[in-house]
Amino acid sequence: MFELNGRTALVSGAGQSVGEGIATVLARQGAAVIVNDLFAERAERVAAKIVAEGNQAIAKAFDVTDYAATVAAVRAAESELGGKVNILVNNAGVAEARAGKPFRELDPEQWPPSIDLNIYGAMNCIKAVLDEMCETGWGRIVQISSGSARTGQNINVSMYATGKSGIEGFIRHLAAETGQYGVTANIVALGHQANLADKMPPEMIDRIISTIPIGRLGDPIEVGAFCAYLASDESGGMTGQTLDFNGGSQTR
Repeated sequence: MFELNGRTALVSGAGQSVGEGIATVLARQGAAVIVNDLFAERAERVAAKIVAEGNQAIAKAFDVTDYAATVAAVRAAESELGGKVNILVNNAGVAEARAGKPFRELDPEQWPPSIDLNIYGAMNCIKAVLDEMCETGWGRIVQISSGSARTGQNINVSMYATGKSGIEGFIRHLAAETGQYGVTANIVALGHQANLADKMPPEMIDRIISTIPIGRLGDPIEVGAFCAYLASDESGGMTGQTLDFNGGSQTR
């Protein structure tokens, strides 16, 4: 069940954290994985770990906000692997040039990085692989998002949340357009993940964990397992959905 043998997957932003977990699990389930990251050394490290486990992966460093670079890298990777991408996980979402400030303190030139990455970066990857999915009659698109897209938060992430809100709306329309071709598109809205512990002092992490019913931060391998289901044949009846994966910290 949830086997991905014979599938080719592209995971953006897979050089660390959640993206690494997703790429690792998809490969364990049998997919040949294109490990994307903005930084070559990160992508190569993750791809090497996957190969060391006896699974198939190659590293491709490119900026998903650059459409031409994205298409060129995807075509090159497909040629190397001998298969077209039929699973896409858009995980890249934290822009290198992001500014963590309240909106009133942001200059207009600080708005685009998070919006460009989360909207145009995701759309570029989708555009690069969608025609082949539709023409062959099978495809899986998984968009990683965040509870920030639908919940107002006073934590200086307004531009990140704007990008996530925008791509969630796009994915719902995409799902409606492509379901007839056997292509599904779903959104996984994450809560706080384990990598947060590297970015905040322990006392702040403790406060965050106190708001999470399961009593801990998210596990990248668990996220990967959920994405493996959404990438599988067995998930074919689900599309256009936003699925919360947050330890119960936000419920609707």
